[in-house]
Amino acid sequence: MANVIVFNKHDYVTRLRARINKPTCWDKVLNVKYSDVRTIVNGAVTTEATVQTGTRGTAYGYSDFTITADTLTINNYRVIPIFIDEADRYQQSYANQMSIADFQGKKISEYLESQMLAQHTSFTDFGATDLANTGDDDTTAITVSATNIDDLIRAIKRKLYKNNGVEFAIEKGIFIIWRPEDYELLEGYVQANGFSEADVALKNGIPVGMKYMGVEHYLSTQHTAGHLFAGIKGIGECGILRSTYGRAKFIEDPNLQSGLGVVSRVDYGWNFPSYNLEFVMDVNVA
Repeated sequence: MANVIVFNKHDYVTRLRARINKPTCWDKVLNVKYSDVRTIVNGAVTTEATVQTGTRGTAYGYSDFTITADTLTINNYRVIPIFIDEADRYQQSYANQMSIADFQGKKISEYLESQMLAQHTSFTDFGATDLANTGDDDTTAITVSATNIDDLIRAIKRKLYKNNGVEFAIEKGIFIIWRPEDYELLEGYVQANGFSEADVALKNGIPVGMKYMGVEHYLSTQHTAGHLFAGIKGIGECGILRSTYGRAKFIEDPNLQSGLGVVSRVDYGWNFPSYNLEFVMDVNVA
């Protein structure tokens, strides 16, 4: 009697979880919150108490301060349904079945990456006058070149520091997500200055990455045209519904089709707190 390798649901779920839980760029630069609630409410002091002059022997007055509620709502979802014909289900190898898990996990991760970068309208603008330090919150496109890429890195840091982000930057780290053509220029610059990016490559699962000039540099191919993402890590938030993330759903004979439906989904939401918008930048580029 010939042995038949059946579709192992438990192993499939395990493989899917392992694949989409690998660190990726979006996972590294955002504060990712896994939760089973729809709305996560944070509070922040937006009006601080003031330091007052004191005179010995006289009364002092109290200062008011304001705490503002900030919400992250998990209300979007995307789904990847794959149908396996009943015959194909048993004629393919177990390895091929497991590759479906890899595919679904990769697609989910890539989607979240592209959606993070598409949020650039929620960031603080950084343009040519920001680079030259002659203006602020500019949308004029910067042409990234071999002669100005180091200036751009310093200018991004200067704007963060100017907005009192020094302690945040030390605690969380600064990042820039480049396009391939920009990353090539960065590699050329650091190599010309005797630096080997391989020595400090970021060990986080992304194809390339390095830390240079106090900044963690990432690469993505999914930017919205004309926009880069930079700032302080962990300021932007991504909410993920824990109970649907990384779980495969198996449906026998879906829609009266003979076979197996394999469905994976992600429920997510974004939040870029208004009181910290100076620390997430939409770098306008040509």
